[in-house]
Amino acid sequence: MKKIWKIGLSAFLAIGLLAACNTKEATNEKQSSSEQQETTKVDQATFPMKITDATGKDITLEAPPEKIVSLIPSNTEILFGLGLNDEIVGVTDNDDYPAEATKKDKVGGMDYNVEKIIALSPDIVFAHASGMGNSKGAIEQLEAAGVKVFVVADAKNFNETYTTIEQLGQATGKLEEAKKIVANMKAKVKEVETKLDGVESKKVFVEYSDEPEINTTGKGTFMNEMLEMIHAENVAADVNDWYQIDAEQIITKNPDVIVVAYNYVPDILKKIPQRAGFETITAVKNKAIVQVDENITSRQGPRLADGLEELAKAVYPEAFK
Repeated sequence: MKKIWKIGLSAFLAIGLLAACNTKEATNEKQSSSEQQETTKVDQATFPMKITDATGKDITLEAPPEKIVSLIPSNTEILFGLGLNDEIVGVTDNDDYPAEATKKDKVGGMDYNVEKIIALSPDIVFAHASGMGNSKGAIEQLEAAGVKVFVVADAKNFNETYTTIEQLGQATGKLEEAKKIVANMKAKVKEVETKLDGVESKKVFVEYSDEPEINTTGKGTFMNEMLEMIHAENVAADVNDWYQIDAEQIITKNPDVIVVAYNYVPDILKKIPQRAGFETITAVKNKAIVQVDENITSRQGPRLADGLEELAKAVYPEAFK
């Protein structure tokens, strides 16, 4: 049961359920670093204001919200990063960062406790597009009860994440703080890119669950975009979105590095080389199997730039000596 729960949670925290992801086609071609770091268009935070969420719904805010509920860890990390500790009154069972988030009232995990949320009397609830497959009914109930719900877009790259941070900053009267977060993230990204200048590209396979159901990330996903940013080739990019891959396919793709983006399996770095046929893979031969923090490499928030650095170190340790 623990294994199944962790697989589901990992996928949910990363990009939402696989079914939700498969409904979205990747429409953007690979962006250059300069395109990814374009200045976002959120430039003012004056009240009253009208904001438009990812579903196209307009919400009017008369003043900065004094009571906020967050329905996904990435939103929570952004809101705490903006300095809204006092204003945040409810988070999900999955929210574990920062430590203060664990002390807030819990409103459910992948299924939300609508009655609890209403009882908290929030001025606004920040939901997320990646969870709409599960939460649409709950959101409709909240809105029917007069609760304002802003659905945050499911960012697919760093530039969209920057925009999300500034949108939440705008909606909460913390735009200047949001811009500082974005500036720090861009500085970290540039630092990582500088260290990787001139590196020889490596073939990388990223897995999010153990056998027999190995899930990976293909084209049009955030991890694929991050791999492109560090000049690595995602060997699973011949398929769009997230999907289940056979061990034989991994062997055939022969990655230089295997990145493990989960931690629910004890000694997983020792178990992967023992899989049948894996002894022929370059990554196994060179002992280039590395585990990364699934949260900072997937949550679309302030720590994502740190996640990019951790991924870069995992793939190119020689560049960070």
